[in-house]
Amino acid sequence: MYQELVDKKAKLAVIGLGYVGLPIALEFAKKIPVIGFDISSRRIGLMKQGIDPSNELAKEDFEGCDMVFTDSLDVLREARFFIVAVPTPVDEHNVPDLGPVKKASETVGKVIKMGDYVVFESTVYPGCTEEDCLPVIEKLSGLKNIADFKLGYSPERINPGDKDHTLATIVKVVSGCDSESLEEIAKTYELVVKAGVHRASSIKVAEAAKIIENTQRDLNIALMNELSIIFNMMNINTYEVLEAAGTKWNFLKFQPGLVGGHCIGVDPYYLTYKANELGYDAEVILAGRNINDNMAKYVAKTVVQHIIKNTDDAKKAKVLVKGATFKENVSDIRNSKVADVVKALQSYDVNVDVEDPHADSKELKHEYGFELAAKTDGMYDAVIVAVPHNEYRELDDAYFTRITKPHGLVADLKGIFRDKIKNRPYWTL
Repeated sequence: MYQELVDKKAKLAVIGLGYVGLPIALEFAKKIPVIGFDISSRRIGLMKQGIDPSNELAKEDFEGCDMVFTDSLDVLREARFFIVAVPTPVDEHNVPDLGPVKKASETVGKVIKMGDYVVFESTVYPGCTEEDCLPVIEKLSGLKNIADFKLGYSPERINPGDKDHTLATIVKVVSGCDSESLEEIAKTYELVVKAGVHRASSIKVAEAAKIIENTQRDLNIALMNELSIIFNMMNINTYEVLEAAGTKWNFLKFQPGLVGGHCIGVDPYYLTYKANELGYDAEVILAGRNINDNMAKYVAKTVVQHIIKNTDDAKKAKVLVKGATFKENVSDIRNSKVADVVKALQSYDVNVDVEDPHADSKELKHEYGFELAAKTDGMYDAVIVAVPHNEYRELDDAYFTRITKPHGLVADLKGIFRDKIKNRPYWTL
């Protein structure tokens, strides 16, 4: 398969052209013919114009690529090597939603042919690729894994907003259903991953490796958040503590904060779900999730307590929330915990304005029920800097003094203005 791709006798297809799939497709398209498939005709139309709907890639990233964008199964059928990169979210009860990945499996099952390869990149629990996705492909195609086609798994490691750690510069974990597929898949990814690949011994090992990467980060951030709550009760600045502790060579430098997005705030639930199926209650992992999921309420409560102490009528108070995306310098609002902060503030009947230079107001309204404020020039009782966008890092003490009342609190969740706010009360996690 690898040689056919290199010789351009076979085409590679990427199914799902979001923040993971599109960069993969374009990178491969610099080397071999690629078909980019997505079920959204609107997104396909934008990409045909060299526009990334996720606002991660520039127009020049589309140039010089042997690339076809389509939502047609007939066009997709021309491919021989399929990469599936669709979302794997959780529902409102934090139960894995396998709908997108199963739909993608159905799509593969309709177009796959004898000798083809299928590699999943979507983050799932160990066993999902072979136990949930493979049967769908085999049923619809009438083909059997190993005998008729090859299955593999290579977890995505795309970091939205990060221009340094890209597909080409991060070691890629790959796996296959047998030794032959492992080697063919590895060589294919080596075409675009300069950092090299790590050959996992099995698909389950590769799935597990991905799921624990974000689970480990989630737990470490949960510890920092719990420490922040404790230190706040002691009137100790958490960031000063972390700087002091960080002088030891083996101290892990994590920071407190809101944990949202579609990786750290979601992936651990896939692992705990599978553990629960096996009869095991993942206590430590779930404890970390509980702490992180409740940080938005903690932030809102702290801000409201300050307002109550300093105003006669908290219901007339105004709070400005700066930042609505799930992390800095991206436009992605999926699973943004800032939305939870806004909802918690509104539950106290506080008036809330939200602004963000990257977020789309219509998307926020559709997803969370609130819009970006048309103007943010009022006198606020508190300002919450929820997301440290680059645009905010240039602000100074005079700015916050100008937009807040004398008692107005500057709640700087990531500590970017520490030691810079002199004329207003200051608080950080």
